[in-house]
Amino acid sequence: MPKRTDIKKILLIGSGPIVIGQACEFDYSGTQACKALKEEGFKVALINSNPATIMTDPQFADKTYIEPITPELVEKIIAIERPDALLPTIGGQTGLNVAVSLANSGVLKKYGVELIGAKLESIKKAEDRQLFKEAMQNIGLDLPKSKNVYSIEEAEEAIKEIGFPAILRPAFTLGGAGGGIVYNLEELREKIAHGLFLSPIKQVLIEESLIGWKEYELEVMRDLKDNVVIICPIENVDPMGIHTGDSITVAPAQTLTDKEYQKLRDYSIAIMREIGVDTGGSNVQFAVHPENGRVVVIEMNPRVSRSSALASKATGFPIAKIAAKLAVGYTLDEIPNDITKKTP
Repeated sequence: MPKRTDIKKILLIGSGPIVIGQACEFDYSGTQACKALKEEGFKVALINSNPATIMTDPQFADKTYIEPITPELVEKIIAIERPDALLPTIGGQTGLNVAVSLANSGVLKKYGVELIGAKLESIKKAEDRQLFKEAMQNIGLDLPKSKNVYSIEEAEEAIKEIGFPAILRPAFTLGGAGGGIVYNLEELREKIAHGLFLSPIKQVLIEESLIGWKEYELEVMRDLKDNVVIICPIENVDPMGIHTGDSITVAPAQTLTDKEYQKLRDYSIAIMREIGVDTGGSNVQFAVHPENGRVVVIEMNPRVSRSSALASKATGFPIAKIAAKLAVGYTLDEIPNDITKKTP
């Protein structure tokens, strides 16, 4: 499939300041995406609030806006630039959240801007904990016991079934902000209040604890023809209970048996299709019980993630560059790798 000709100008959303959850890895990805789109002859407009990034250097985008990444300011930029498409998947959680907000408020429709890389339904399915849980149950995958709550009272009720210790995961927050482990009712009440405050949709998932389980991530890419490739498996040296952003990670994974790896591979492809990420890279995270081998799905990011930069460097496969080209209509069999000169 040749690249799309109905798109002339693309708006990219960067990830903003370098903090956990949206680190300099996204600058690496964003720079790759800018170069790839310019190479293909597209006009690129970029918003990023961090002037210290490489992607905000004048030679990368045609127009660079160093402004706070908020839906209101991105709307103003859309009104000025009139892009045909918005690529939100290279700006970490910030990019996704702003894109969802602009789509929900009708801004994208008003200006005729298409979301490319990941559709709104896919982003919601992956990011909304309840929708993700239902999607995983549809394809028969195991998840930790969990319940979504919207108040402290609901949390107190849910914990009776799940038990302590429990993991709290607020929906749509950066780097797991507001999440954590609770060991008693007092901690639960305090952290649930904080998590509900930070979650844009006022939703927190209470989940059975997987502390001490082995943690793995797979970097997956898919194109419009439903070709799917696994770029590489990544193992967190630290077990579950330590945030991925704080953990030492190794690529390729070291302690998976071949049978376990094939299982995670098949699960990742099934998840990619169920969530409906049409094009580009995604990151799927699993926990494996060290003794009985039980595999549970933790989460899926329908975007380029921190781990994508590690996977790119470890394998020589430029994930963000290829994700950007897939978003504009190419398929995996049409994009040769710069290093190997072969297609995936």
